[in-house]
Amino acid sequence: MLAQLWHQSRCRILTVIAASTLLACTTAHSAAILEGERMSPVVAKEGMVVTSHFLATRSALEVLKEGGNAVDAAVTAAFSLAVTQPRSGNIGGGGFMLISSEQEDEVVAIDYREKAPGKATRDMFLDAEGNADSTLSRYSHLAAGVPGTVAGLAMALKKYGTISLRQAMAPAIKLAAEGFVVTPRFSDGLKDKKAMLKKWPSSAAIFYKPEGSFYETGDLFVQKDLAATLKRIAEHGVREFYQGKTAELLVAQMAAHGGLITMEDMKNYAPAIRRPVHGTYRGFDIYSMSPPSSGGTHIVQILNILEGYPIAQYGHNSAATIHLMAESMKRAYADRSLYLGDEDFVTVPLKGLTSKDYAAQIREKIDMDKATSSSTITPGNPLPYESDETTHFSIVDKYGNAVSNTYTINFSYGSGIVVQGAGFLLNNEMDDFSAKPGVPNAYGLIGGEANKVEPGKRMLSSMSPTIVKQQGKNFLVTGSPGGSRIITTTLQVIMNVIDHGLNIQSAVTAPRIHHQWLPDVLRIEEGISIDTIKILKEKGHAINQQAAMGAIQSVMIKDGMMYGGADPRRSTSLAAGL
Repeated sequence: MLAQLWHQSRCRILTVIAASTLLACTTAHSAAILEGERMSPVVAKEGMVVTSHFLATRSALEVLKEGGNAVDAAVTAAFSLAVTQPRSGNIGGGGFMLISSEQEDEVVAIDYREKAPGKATRDMFLDAEGNADSTLSRYSHLAAGVPGTVAGLAMALKKYGTISLRQAMAPAIKLAAEGFVVTPRFSDGLKDKKAMLKKWPSSAAIFYKPEGSFYETGDLFVQKDLAATLKRIAEHGVREFYQGKTAELLVAQMAAHGGLITMEDMKNYAPAIRRPVHGTYRGFDIYSMSPPSSGGTHIVQILNILEGYPIAQYGHNSAATIHLMAESMKRAYADRSLYLGDEDFVTVPLKGLTSKDYAAQIREKIDMDKATSSSTITPGNPLPYESDETTHFSIVDKYGNAVSNTYTINFSYGSGIVVQGAGFLLNNEMDDFSAKPGVPNAYGLIGGEANKVEPGKRMLSSMSPTIVKQQGKNFLVTGSPGGSRIITTTLQVIMNVIDHGLNIQSAVTAPRIHHQWLPDVLRIEEGISIDTIKILKEKGHAINQQAAMGAIQSVMIKDGMMYGGADPRRSTSLAAGL
């Protein structure tokens, strides 16, 4: 019965939220029938929220209804996702937020990526033979970086929001204390990760019933320890997480199991305001996350390369278009392996990597008819110098503000370790460092000296929250989970809208491709035609077809209207507007 109610409630959410949203949806569907569109976005005028969980969407939309801005709604959504999607939403991880204000005509980036503990060492994940030990970097207490989510969200709210931290956290506290109905995706995830989560008593006590059985679809899932932690933060502020009882619980967990995070590490953590990466593509301004994210750099780099080709003329997901995307992706990921890291520790040739001249040099090396073997591709010379589980959401408000936020604990359920008494999972982001230069990490990404482990350093990321502007106005707000595939997923939605003129729901839903240099494989989703695959193979591409990549949540703003596109690859996703 509860499962049926969950399904019904999800279907009724737009009606419950606002009658205008239902009217907008009806109008959009009518237009789709008349105009022949296969997919229709949610349409609104006063605000739009697109997240990977309908309960978080509803919480954030209520904030907009009450007059809050996009940042207020974003922080509310982020804390709600930390409750409803513990596999990826978090207070034990970190991420990046882009905020665009049309009133101020600026885009700012908040970097709340995790940091390596003060006692971290370069070779901490090598075994006695000097080989990288993935168990240590992924599934031990050593795997956790100092969490940044709480500090980052609090900074965003204080600098750019209008409501209090207590107000923003109220929906999350209620969801944790009173519980929410388990969805099929939630139940399936716990079953899939049984071995990892049941290894730790603190995790098993949270995610499985007292007798050890699974939470099934329709069950009520209550998180009392997490509710208590959120209440403490709401009452005492961000200081509580980093210097109060919550910090003490986290550090005690570390001390008991050989972890490195200390009270000093927690006290010293601070998010940073960064200047986003900026580029242009066919007259649009592209803003995305700067290092320690590699995402923005390489989205702009790949777009620069592709700008020299008539992509629209070649057609959406044609063999020619996919070939050029793959060849451009290879070169960008090769550069990523050498140049990208935390700019507080290394010099990244950002100006060179994102220059049009460097893109032109790369284009000269691309053969339209033949795939270049990755073994022959090395990082270029861009001088002069200047997760699989992640959660992204996009929000716009009636005041001209937009927020694109991506955050994570890295793998599904992070390290699998819940902080005893605090109710939240520890990240395993230390695996995103190069444990040993030249050796691939869990996503197959090759890293180098620029991303080696160092105390206090932020590990390299692929998270790519992105905002596209047209003549100074917000046009597209987007981003995705997906580990190394975040960059290419975000890229393709931008291209689907700008090059191919797809509406945002069609752009989000369309089949995707991915190439990351090494391994030398072109990964494609189901939905690419067999004829296209044949041509790509004839060009020399090794094809690997898999079900899905990413779960991108996007908003497009055009002619005074907002269009929301929720990714069907994540079953709980929801776009809703006012």
